[in-house]
Amino acid sequence: QVQLVESGGGLVQAGASLRISCVASGILVNDTTMSWYRQAPGKTREFLGYIVRGGGTVYAESVKGRFAISKDNAKNTVYLQMNSLKPEDTGVYYCSFTRGVNYWGRGTQVTVSS
Repeated sequence: QVQLVESGGGLVQAGASLRISCVASGILVNDTTMSWYRQAPGKTREFLGYIVRGGGTVYAESVKGRFAISKDNAKNTVYLQMNSLKPEDTGVYYCSFTRGVNYWGRGTQVTVSS
């Protein structure tokens, strides 16, 4: 059974850093392009970036230079390192992959206070 479980969110102050995780089961992150999205209150889900099989990454302009995606194949886990956080980064963060259909975790809440 395919499952994605995000964790590591929380309440931080502006300027802080936070790393959130996505543990996958039923798939191998080493073989799959894994993506991160977020959804702010009252807004549509926003693409943040992805990491491909070989480890290459692509980022949305809104987070490029501040966010970094990595993975640990041994732990079957994908990470999103977030630096210089801003209040507008507040939202629920989701990992995702596509295999015929889109699979999503339940998300982890990140709140950045000013």
